[in-house]
Amino acid sequence: MVFSGLAEKLQETFRKLKGKGRLSEADVDEALKEVRRALLDADVNFKVVKDFQKKVKERAIGQDILTSLTPGQQVIKIVHEELTALMGGTQAKINLAQKPPTVVMLVGLHGAGKTTTCAKLANYLRKQGRRPLLVACDVYRPAAIKQLQVLGKQLDIPVFTMGDQTSPVDIARAAREHALNYGNDVVILDTAGRLHIDEELMSELEAVKKAVQPHEVLLVVDAMTGQVAVEVAETFHSRLGLDGVILTKLDGDTRGGAALSVKAVTGCPVKFAGVGEKLDALEPFHPDRMADRILGMGDVLTLIEKAQASFDAEQVAKLNKKIRSQDFTLEDFLQQIQQVKKLGPLQQIIGMIPGLGNMKKLKELGDIDDKELVYVEAIINSMTPWERANPHQINGSRRRRIARGSGTSVQDVNRLLKQFEQTKKMMKQFVDMEKTLKKGGKLPRLPFMGPGGPPDMLR
Repeated sequence: MVFSGLAEKLQETFRKLKGKGRLSEADVDEALKEVRRALLDADVNFKVVKDFQKKVKERAIGQDILTSLTPGQQVIKIVHEELTALMGGTQAKINLAQKPPTVVMLVGLHGAGKTTTCAKLANYLRKQGRRPLLVACDVYRPAAIKQLQVLGKQLDIPVFTMGDQTSPVDIARAAREHALNYGNDVVILDTAGRLHIDEELMSELEAVKKAVQPHEVLLVVDAMTGQVAVEVAETFHSRLGLDGVILTKLDGDTRGGAALSVKAVTGCPVKFAGVGEKLDALEPFHPDRMADRILGMGDVLTLIEKAQASFDAEQVAKLNKKIRSQDFTLEDFLQQIQQVKKLGPLQQIIGMIPGLGNMKKLKELGDIDDKELVYVEAIINSMTPWERANPHQINGSRRRRIARGSGTSVQDVNRLLKQFEQTKKMMKQFVDMEKTLKKGGKLPRLPFMGPGGPPDMLR
């Protein structure tokens, strides 16, 4: 999960602060030492950590904090604000040209996922109502042109190519003219990468930039390389004048050093984050939402946006009606699973839910594996329509037949049926909770909330 190591350490530090009625300067110093260690362990640039610690301390030892009735929460608020500022403060959007086409030039080293990111960015912009054109300017890497064509075909987005015997500068110029003639309002250039930065690479990229004057020059870097990614960003920025950074593989980066350092070190904002292998797994980078995740506050806005983009509104309305009437079957359960799978990996989704973002909570829930959903689908698909509608009446012989048909065991079938009954009970609790709130009652405690009640933001 993104930032899981850093998140767990910071949340543990702040839990200790929350337990204190009053804070002394020594308490703040001790907490900030823990924060410093956590950030350095997360591979955040040393100078960035030092500056961050200084800013937080200056604000946290103010008289209004130390004498506050909730000093721990005040310190967390300061850390949240400084983390947000560290990552750029506000979302940095792509600068679109007033007179199309907007030319976006993607640069980077080999292995960062540049070609795939070109396709993901085109897919994202098309969903925003744009008409993108992908351009194959990498004439060196074997099969680079073919890879972009395959991705373009999967997305039904046009790809402009001139083979591998034409210079990237000429290809970029011709692509811009092609876009003008065919009504493409965004041109995305997939430029060549290298295993390492060299003069030949930089000179070529400078020539392409000079020839087409792109509105955006975005560096694609692998978030998992940590400080190496920041160093690469510094070098590219000094030669090309970057407008922003796209961090790939952020879903696999448990430390987060690159995301937390790149803006402070280079001045270039992170504009997008790659959070999976699928071609829709590219998200705008929101510093405030990322700070929420790190501090265990969840990321409800991103979760809602994902749901709105992925869920079938009509199906959701029908499901909502069935839940309220307690007429929820295994057929509905299967549809719900298929909808949830569209949101992305389960660990990622749960990390966006307030109160469930920290690793200890997840361990309490048990290991959450996307592969489990495959088995669940197989078991339900092996049932007859009657069995799906009447799961409580499935006897031993039926369970054995279902297990054989799905390639699972009777224990797996039993486990699913038990989980389904628990899900129905929880859904009933949610419905009851909604009714209670409408009547002006207090929020009841649900099982996942733990002994402390609901997460802070729900209190």
